[in-house]
Amino acid sequence: MTAVATRTRRTPDQLRALAEEGERLVGDGTADEIVAWVAETFPERIAVASSMETGVLCHLVSQHVPGVDVLFLDTGYHFAETLEARADVEDRIDVNVVDVRARMSVAEQDAAYGPRLHDRDPEACCRMRKVEPLREALTGYEVWMSGVRRDESPDRADTPAVTFDETNGIVKVNPLVSWSQDTMTGYGLRHRVPTNLLLSPMYPSIGCEPCTSPVAPGDDPRSGRWAGRGKTECGIHR
Repeated sequence: MTAVATRTRRTPDQLRALAEEGERLVGDGTADEIVAWVAETFPERIAVASSMETGVLCHLVSQHVPGVDVLFLDTGYHFAETLEARADVEDRIDVNVVDVRARMSVAEQDAAYGPRLHDRDPEACCRMRKVEPLREALTGYEVWMSGVRRDESPDRADTPAVTFDETNGIVKVNPLVSWSQDTMTGYGLRHRVPTNLLLSPMYPSIGCEPCTSPVAPGDDPRSGRWAGRGKTECGIHR
């Protein structure tokens, strides 16, 4: 069950000020220090967003916020391995997994816009199946945490640890922002964290099945996402 918040949600201006304070205090801190600041500053109304590529972020946050809500965008297009990882995270980590779905099922979307919208207009598909559902799901929270890392792509190289998410009107925190893939792997092995079985040098970044391709050795880790389309982000982290 989602925890019931007992305190009135702070205003966007108050949250914006807290984001600025957080970046100043823990922006250069360790992942544990960043999450500890979140737990102290936001004793409730905390969410984690996870693509279930790995349960590392879920596990790390659960050490400071047991039972934290983990929002999983169930787009209807996931690999079977991703759904297996989601089940493993729910079973093995002290979190509350919340499935977030678009207002339309895939079948309803196909009927309204035609089949395989992701091939013809991936921006529209991502907006309807990821961006808008997440925005609705975040209503009522004051902070959400993501697993974005600076080493994932040039577009993410300047990502701050703590910022104000203007789109969703809440604080956004990226505790793993300074981690490398080796650091992620090491943490996962030490704590026996659930990991998507597809995650490998061939699939270093895993999204929806129709829009995720194998990556050639040495290529950008996110080059397999929407390959050949000049698109590198779904819109959630803009």
